Amino acid sequence: MNGLDLHHRLEKNIGLLIFGILFVTSIGGLVQVLPSLYQKSLITPGVNTHVYEPLQLVGRDIYIREGCNTCHSQQIRPLVAEVERYGSYSRADEFVYDRPFLWGSKRTGPDLHRIGGKYSDDWHRLHLINPRDVVPRSIMPSYPWLEKRQANNDDDIVAKLSGLQRLGHPYTQDDINNAPAALEGKSEMDALIAYLQVLGTAYPEGDLSWLIYYSQEICL
Repeated sequence: MNGLDLHHRLEKNIGLLIFGILFVTSIGGLVQVLPSLYQKSLITPGVNTHVYEPLQLVGRDIYIREGCNTCHSQQIRPLVAEVERYGSYSRADEFVYDRPFLWGSKRTGPDLHRIGGKYSDDWHRLHLINPRDVVPRSIMPSYPWLEKRQANNDDDIVAKLSGLQRLGHPYTQDDINNAPAALEGKSEMDALIAYLQVLGTAYPEGDLSWLIYYSQEICL
């Protein structure tokens, strides 16, 4: 059977055609995925990359629950326009303790990966209660109820930290035992702000390593 006959047979047999498509695409997928499983730079935290504190971890869950990641990405690409607008580009070692990743690709609002430390806690509080108070043309919805809800409502922070510890996050038993106390008297607003204030702080403002990256690219 020559190649042309095989091609005609595949076109006429839906089952074989589907199998062929799945087989070829699976090879392509494996070629892309398998090397990343053994790339140490993707699983080694940076010098300033730390696990989330209990309040920050709860804030991250609230961030996901309220759908913030559907309008805001957390991945600054290594492009001049991006780093000039948002700050130093994102590195893999900054996301080692993110489960799941919240990189995103849709930007109804600005990228938030370098938002940590850019504004005060009070600014974030005003912005979350009514975004128009600080950004007049904002289309972001308001989240006033976060101020009234307790951060430890679900009372499952111990289970979360224990689960992450099993996955390799370096929480100590003392960290886990003391987690509920860290949430005492804190609102969901406090938790979300704590999370926002830590985003992108592994590489401080003013880091110019992206310029080195582009210099190397130009030289090549």
